[in-house]
Amino acid sequence: MTDTSGVARGALPLLIVDGANVVGSVPDGWWRDRRGAAERLRDRLAPLARSGVAGLPGPLELVLVVEGAARGVESVPGVRVEDAPGSGDDHIVALAAAARDRPCQVVTADRALRHRVTEHGAQVTGPRTVLA
Repeated sequence: MTDTSGVARGALPLLIVDGANVVGSVPDGWWRDRRGAAERLRDRLAPLARSGVAGLPGPLELVLVVEGAARGVESVPGVRVEDAPGSGDDHIVALAAAARDRPCQVVTADRALRHRVTEHGAQVTGPRTVLA
């Protein structure tokens, strides 16, 4: 199976981005258009699927998890967008738990989520990693 970048899934390090947390870390009016803010983040993330981020060199599988009013954002080459069926945090934890056989990094500033994903072996980094 391949992801939207055409690279075999499961063979690459996994970068999971907490969309709500990363979007919310920049006070740019995102609250007026949550879906639009998620789309702008998705587009900003796309190049990172090839280049990677600090601590996780590319290429990598990149998953943007969205929830609430941001649901329905389409995937693009390099970024798979997943609508959390309930809690975004719970969905991110499930993705991290399923990635036990490969490097996994979660981008979030949420302290409780950071603790939950590290229990499954994921590394954690803050929003600046993908916004710099």
